[in-house]
Amino acid sequence: MLEKFVDPLPIMNHIQPTALINNQPYYEVTMIEMMQKLHRDLPPTKIWGYNGQYPGPTFRVWKNQPIHVLWKNELPQTHFLPLDRTIHGAGQGRPEVRTVVHLHGGVTPHASDGYPEAWFTKGFQQVGPYFTKGLYTYPNHQDATALWYHDHAMGITRLNIYAGLAGMYIIHDEEEQRLDLPTFPYEIPLIIQDRSFNRDGSLFYPSQPDVPVPGVHPSAVPEFFADTILVNGKVWPYLEVEQGIYRFRLLNGSNARFYRISLSNGLPFVQIGTDQGLLPSPVEVPKLILAPAERADVLVDFRSSDTDTMIMLNDAETSFPNGKKPDPHTTGTVMQFRIKSQDSTGSLSRIPSRLTSVPTLLEKQTNKTRRLILNRRMDWYGRHIHLLDNHLWNEPVSENPSLWSMETWSLINVTDATHPIHLHLVRFQILDRQTFDQNLYKKEGHIVPAGPRRRPEPTEQGWKDTVRANPGEITRIIVPFGPYTGLFVWHCHILEHEDHEMMRPYYVWPS
Repeated sequence: MLEKFVDPLPIMNHIQPTALINNQPYYEVTMIEMMQKLHRDLPPTKIWGYNGQYPGPTFRVWKNQPIHVLWKNELPQTHFLPLDRTIHGAGQGRPEVRTVVHLHGGVTPHASDGYPEAWFTKGFQQVGPYFTKGLYTYPNHQDATALWYHDHAMGITRLNIYAGLAGMYIIHDEEEQRLDLPTFPYEIPLIIQDRSFNRDGSLFYPSQPDVPVPGVHPSAVPEFFADTILVNGKVWPYLEVEQGIYRFRLLNGSNARFYRISLSNGLPFVQIGTDQGLLPSPVEVPKLILAPAERADVLVDFRSSDTDTMIMLNDAETSFPNGKKPDPHTTGTVMQFRIKSQDSTGSLSRIPSRLTSVPTLLEKQTNKTRRLILNRRMDWYGRHIHLLDNHLWNEPVSENPSLWSMETWSLINVTDATHPIHLHLVRFQILDRQTFDQNLYKKEGHIVPAGPRRRPEPTEQGWKDTVRANPGEITRIIVPFGPYTGLFVWHCHILEHEDHEMMRPYYVWPS
């Protein structure tokens, strides 16, 4: 087992524009293959990185200041992780290495959204059926928040992100600035991911299914949980901090692993923001749950620590929430903090009691209610696949809201695991969760509520773009659709699920 806390936490560099287009910043980002040290005692590991680094550089932009990004693919033509030609979008005739970048949580026109079939290959030599352009525009017409960018190519998203194609994208605005929250170096993104390694330091990803298929050798697995935790691309790193208040932009960037994080000395997190911006008021919590793709904006006051070291712990089950607890010696540990004796010189002196105003969306405002089943069945090779409302990817579009409409989506999870459901383009609010009679559903196929509706947790009572739909529950979200029309997607953000049919297109029509 690799020794913990021997490498300092890397801080991703801030990318700078290279030119202006119509007085708006222009960036170029190139995806390349390289070798990178992920732990002191590991040989260099082959990774795919944006601008040659894993994770990619951090974008820092301002609200209402658009930017342009040219994403360039200079990767090899052969994938170094096991490809499965039997799942949608990755079949014979498709290039083995394809990329398309999605700004997760970004409010962007459909041509810049990173539609899974808008992929491109090295030098744009081949492009997918929905490819529109190589230059993406991000309007940034949204409140201050921490987004992330990652690959979204059809049928190989799980492989491309696992290879290293992910990075942070942070939007700032004047309202946030007036709160005088911690800034760099007291504001630090933490991208938490799990990985497994071969003895030579190379990334391990499983290559065979549970059920062999005669004459076919698929490699897709229902979920993959690796055995080592990385933060910002380092295995079990440490961070030296001063005695002050720090702001951490937490991101669960794992393929399938959930995290329920806490601090070993009992120090609480003060959550100030969700996926899509600030909460109305700070919420003090001893533990935080993060599903894949969820973010949390938190403050930690190291002045209150009664120890000079503390460890960020994880006790989330795999699969979540009914699986096994993590091994405390491996995946139950995330990183270490080392508290220096000196006081902070530039940190926040106190935590504000009010943060922002979040309007409450009301169910009576909605134009339509949809009941959407999250279910599971066997595929044509005898493997279990998860589906959205029992539809495969290539079936006709069934969710077609109008521009500026507001809808209530009831996500009814009849499987035995939590699905983090993400909608592109929009931000939404969680209305409530409610259990249903699972035995009746199994016998007769009817959904009958079996308990009271529960408000979302205080840490979820802001704007979201990813919601945890728990097993045996109806999770209701209220979604305003806009400001763009066009073709987008919604999907489970367990990457093995979305690659294997748990993703659907939806179309926003002009009103």
